[in-house]
Amino acid sequence: MNPGVFERASEAAEFLRQRSSAAPTIAIVLGSGMGALAEQLEDSLAIPYAEIPYFPRSTIEGHSGRLVIGRLRGVPIAAMQGRVHGYEGYSPEQVTFPMRALGRLGIETVIVTNAAGGIRRDLEQGQLALLSDHINFTGSNPLTGANDERFGPRFFDMTEAYSPRLRALAQGAAQDAGFDMAEGVYLCVPGPSFETPAEIRAFRSMGADLVGMSTVHEVIVARHMGIEVLGISCVTNMAAGILGQQISHQEVLETGLRVQQRLGQLVASLVPQIGEWNRTAR
Repeated sequence: MNPGVFERASEAAEFLRQRSSAAPTIAIVLGSGMGALAEQLEDSLAIPYAEIPYFPRSTIEGHSGRLVIGRLRGVPIAAMQGRVHGYEGYSPEQVTFPMRALGRLGIETVIVTNAAGGIRRDLEQGQLALLSDHINFTGSNPLTGANDERFGPRFFDMTEAYSPRLRALAQGAAQDAGFDMAEGVYLCVPGPSFETPAEIRAFRSMGADLVGMSTVHEVIVARHMGIEVLGISCVTNMAAGILGQQISHQEVLETGLRVQQRLGQLVASLVPQIGEWNRTAR
């Protein structure tokens, strides 16, 4: 009989334990053009997704497809250099499998980052924004089907999908670093085409501030497992119709590269605080 998701995730986690003794409780998922943050890790080990049992492989430019385990300011951390998306042909179960494996590895806190289009007019290209909530506009949910209680309950609360405590920490770290962070609601679409101006007008009327093609399914699965989530979007472009300009993936990647230093500074400041919380909360 083929192993279920729990068994496969446990096998992947055990593989990672055999490769590294770091035992991280914090993970970060790095979006388009933001993978260089993983290069900051000390005593690091980079493992291609292709080597990890059952891990899907990214096919998109700007996603290196490696899991890097090391230390950031002395704190063990696991960093995903890139993710996979539904528009690549992966199912929601496959898209979220890395998050399942991280949960089985012992991750208690995850920082999910992404490249997003700015819908709200006061957002600016190159700005970092905290996610306060999301709208799942993909038409699917990764928890559809039989529920495995070993991961989490069938029905669970999503009122605080993005931790208010972590958002407050991030705001404080940003202020200490001399910049402001907006907060907003992220709407996830299936992609891969960028949105039309009419769609963006509709999304704005629904209360969306940012739009992208990732993150939401990962966050649903993380919360199902009780993992605390901090979401950070890089506004890599203004959404269709906002500025009357064409949108390209190259623009997304270039803007992501420009903000990597600021994102790295923010994460490096947050990780020791989160690590101490995880240690004392046990």
